[in-house]
Amino acid sequence: MTMPEANNVLPGGDADDTITLDFDGRYLRRKRLVSDGGREFLLHLADAVVLHDGAVLPLSDGVRVKVRAAPEPLLAVRARSTAQLVQLAWHLGNRHLPAELHADHILIRHDHVIERMLLGLGAALDRIEAPFNPEGGAYGEHNHDPGHRHAG
Repeated sequence: MTMPEANNVLPGGDADDTITLDFDGRYLRRKRLVSDGGREFLLHLADAVVLHDGAVLPLSDGVRVKVRAAPEPLLAVRARSTAQLVQLAWHLGNRHLPAELHADHILIRHDHVIERMLLGLGAALDRIEAPFNPEGGAYGEHNHDPGHRHAG
């Protein structure tokens, strides 16, 4: 019996099963995966993409698997003013860090070096566990650099 394949990604919809992955695990092109329900399948896409929370993978056997973003260690970065939040965003962007932007805070992956830098700049930080859905890059989904790490 051939393993079912997912060759495209739908933005959402109903599904028969789920797969829960952290941000690194959701940046894929070709990989054997196992759903939360134990279903094995091959993801085989033309290009590497970030699988967003809620996306649906239609399998060749007719089953549909919904992607869920797993909670992971994050820092919620807050500031005392909009101007300071913009300044903090600049420093994070200057380091090419994936960031999830909100009106009153920025979410980044927990990183002890960046945490110290942000504290030195006067940021208020909360360590949280939450799904991470960072912004895409200016030229598409190029917001993922798995080799760029500050933490040991």
